[in-house]
Amino acid sequence: MFENMVKQLKNIAHSHWYWLFYIVAGISTMAVALYHQYGLDEMPCMMCIHVRLWISLLIIVSFIGLLVRKNLLMNSIVHVSTVLIAIALTITSYQLLGTERGFLVTECSFDLGLPEWFAIDAWLPWLYRVETTCGYTPEVIFGITMAEGLMVMSVCLLVVSFCVALASFSRADN
Repeated sequence: MFENMVKQLKNIAHSHWYWLFYIVAGISTMAVALYHQYGLDEMPCMMCIHVRLWISLLIIVSFIGLLVRKNLLMNSIVHVSTVLIAIALTITSYQLLGTERGFLVTECSFDLGLPEWFAIDAWLPWLYRVETTCGYTPEVIFGITMAEGLMVMSVCLLVVSFCVALASFSRADN
């Protein structure tokens, strides 16, 4: 049974549906954030922009994964990259949730803390400019705040990405 599950995960690791799901989920997450920003006038904080940056990177890496899924080496690199992005997104989501709930004291400013050569907030201000300080995230649905939803989503992303990446390295036959 375990070997069958590993085979299924290995098939998923090479499937275009896996990468398409991450692309669509990432774009949908960004659309929700932009709706809250421009439709509901809920301005993003520094950590919210960091979440957007990680999700943007996930979309880019997932697109690359879609293109290179048949190449064993590149597929492995993309899966490891996805796990690393999921770890970073989980950490950032935890910091955002901790700031919202008050169990973490984090530094939050209007400066993204990125190097000058990567001034993405100046290049795409409608998407990546910090507009407010941290401390509050809006309710998304059923009383769940954006920070709570991001925490659940990022942990699920981490678990799924880790399992699929691990299976992609297995020697189980297809």
